Amino acid sequence: MTDDRQTKLRLEIAHVLFLDIVGYSKLLIDEQAEALQELNEIVRNTDAAREAEASNQLIRLPTGDGMALVFTGTAEMPVECALQISQALRAKPTLPVRMGIHSGPVHHVADVNQRENIAGAGINIAQRVMDCGDGGHILISKRVADDLAQYRQWQPYLHALGDCEVKHGEKISVVNVYADDVGNPEPPQKFRIVRQAALAEKAVSPRKSRLLALGILAIGLLLISLAIVAVIFAPAAIKSFSQSRAAATPNSSISAAPAIPEKSIAVLPFENLSDDKQNAYFADGIQDEILTKLASIADLKVISRTSTAKYKSKPEDLKTVSKQLGVAKVLEGTVQKAADKVRVNVQLIDARSDSHLWARSFDGDAGEIFAVEANVAQEVADSLQAKLSTAEASQISTAPTRNPAAYDLLLKGDYERRLAQSSLKPESFDQAAAWYQQAITRDSRFALAMARFVEIRMFRHWFIEPFTEMELAEVKRLAEQALTLEPNLAAAHIALGTYYYYGYRRYEEALAEFARAVQLQPNNSEGLAYLGYIHRRQGQLQLSLEELTKALEQDPRNASLAENRADIYCQTREWTKAQSALRGAIAIDPREVLGMRGLLLSIVNANGDVPEALRVLASYPSDSKLIVNSNIGDVTGVTGERAYMFVLARDYQTALKIWESAPVASAVDERRQIAARVAIQVIAGDLPSAQADAERARPLLEQRLRDRPDDVLTRTELSWVCLALKRHADAMKLAQQSAALLPPDKDLLTGNHILGGQAMIASQTGAASAAVAILTRILAVPAGQAASIARLKIDPVWDPIRNDPEFQQLLMMKEHIGP
Repeated sequence: MTDDRQTKLRLEIAHVLFLDIVGYSKLLIDEQAEALQELNEIVRNTDAAREAEASNQLIRLPTGDGMALVFTGTAEMPVECALQISQALRAKPTLPVRMGIHSGPVHHVADVNQRENIAGAGINIAQRVMDCGDGGHILISKRVADDLAQYRQWQPYLHALGDCEVKHGEKISVVNVYADDVGNPEPPQKFRIVRQAALAEKAVSPRKSRLLALGILAIGLLLISLAIVAVIFAPAAIKSFSQSRAAATPNSSISAAPAIPEKSIAVLPFENLSDDKQNAYFADGIQDEILTKLASIADLKVISRTSTAKYKSKPEDLKTVSKQLGVAKVLEGTVQKAADKVRVNVQLIDARSDSHLWARSFDGDAGEIFAVEANVAQEVADSLQAKLSTAEASQISTAPTRNPAAYDLLLKGDYERRLAQSSLKPESFDQAAAWYQQAITRDSRFALAMARFVEIRMFRHWFIEPFTEMELAEVKRLAEQALTLEPNLAAAHIALGTYYYYGYRRYEEALAEFARAVQLQPNNSEGLAYLGYIHRRQGQLQLSLEELTKALEQDPRNASLAENRADIYCQTREWTKAQSALRGAIAIDPREVLGMRGLLLSIVNANGDVPEALRVLASYPSDSKLIVNSNIGDVTGVTGERAYMFVLARDYQTALKIWESAPVASAVDERRQIAARVAIQVIAGDLPSAQADAERARPLLEQRLRDRPDDVLTRTELSWVCLALKRHADAMKLAQQSAALLPPDKDLLTGNHILGGQAMIASQTGAASAAVAILTRILAVPAGQAASIARLKIDPVWDPIRNDPEFQQLLMMKEHIGP
């Protein structure tokens, strides 16, 4: 009988997509039913499933927590279906699904109810492939991958992972399928464990226990500055703030690193092991709070989060990390949160020798997380033999709030705040503020939430759009309330400092707050950086250089901080140092926009070498890969400087084409693009074209000035529009008003750029004496990016007065070099 049955098996090759819901068993019964219904609906609505079913090439098999889809057509059919399911799941973050695909033999069988069903190795192996993945993964067997690799369209999706051990000790080769909008690019947990074990064995490391690898790549903070200059195509920083993504290469602008202090540590990003990937904010927040507590200890060197954020939760080469960050120890961790239960695993490692020192596990309720953070910080401090003052010990042990729900909202706000500072999207600023506001509603005495609310609001005021006086008054009230509640909270002093600095450029009051924050929290690189930025605007360049250098020691992988430090050499016209430091900032992060801008300008300011600047420019990524947020005027890559280099080369058509291809996603973009075209056409002598664009730009700019009378950038743009329309007196008046709104004695950094803009307008009207007088003033002080002799000799903006005796005499002047 057995032989007779075997002869009746209908063996065939099928292409199987196996999928299930991650964490299904932890759901309530009704939640399980809802999740399965949701998944079934998504699968049924995919084009691939509908088409296969219509052509009788699909059999669906329920599997309890998922399903198997058996395609009898081509190997591409289950992959296309998986991609469509993955895209649909992007809108369902609470429905984590993993998928596995294999092509293999199947046969038809009769189930217990005598209904025809499908079984066989094809289905079994597809399930085992799926079992190798985590939520969001689309894994395929090597057999399927080999078939797909024959077609060009599939090659970008295929990313080999290697062998995975499955049931009965069997190993199968697995390939990860993903692209920008589908799949999960992170290596599955099973592969991370195997990979790290192999590395440990190869290195004969004494470390016996390591945490799970490949953590969340933290979002770094990219510094943005709003440009204000006379010529729209040659922007210079008006609003410099230094927080950016960190990248892989050390900063070449810093001299050889000193010996690594024994009492030094970096707290690396904690990995989120929760089934719910939305809990990433929670792991992120715990790491940040432990780091903040350690940063309060003066006896320790603690690396800023901006620098540690660029590393994985468990880097493969800790010795390199040690050298790059200048630390002896690193703390690694994982966090797992389910409902109100939390597990935190941490381990301290000597990064210089890659040796394990100790590991700890903490299990408890979410409301006990404050004690966990305090215990971890205390154990680290004890291990590093740090001496704690009474105040420092109190800061470590004190919880920011007694309300766990309020604290959870704070962590969500912090996570969104980092996204906002990285992307500069207005909605991210607003969402972060909303989380903080909810936290304050939960706990009306939550000083830290108040401080963070103030800071995020002032960021929005500075980077997005200015607030009204009433709105600023409310921000100040909360900052002062936070300090009343907790006078020794460093974050509250930072918050009030940003109010004075960003809100009103009240430097002395801001300096006092930032200095107090650093006093309370010696490892607060943010406070140090703010001190450096303000002293730069005050013209205290040597002091600014010292402060930014010290901040960079605590935050060595912060590319924007490195660029701002380099800018001091630009101001003092020390061009060799400037270019070395700027190249170092770009080496830290190849997408460091301010570093790229500064390097181009420093090359032409140093010696007028336009061919060299164009060669460097050709090595930059396109602006489309550098755009941070097109809603904020001049923060869209290096469009302005890119065009300006071609203006200097007198290739006006190319400069115009660069601006024509710039993204236009807002009214700000539109105004800026038209005004830039006007300026280029005026300088090129093409007044008919300039006038046509000027007529379009004028009403937009005039309306903006009615809405924002203090908008210096708009006045600058409108002055060039007036030149095109031959309203020279109006152009000069607008330029003078801009200079009066923000003179160098109020802001040395921006004020000299605005003065340079006034000189350019004077030049275009033929007012040589006025232009030369302004330029003489700029060349006599540290203001290198605003003007240099070398650039005056080649910039066509000065052509109308180039043959004037006063201007020719100016070119013989010895410009100021040094602080």
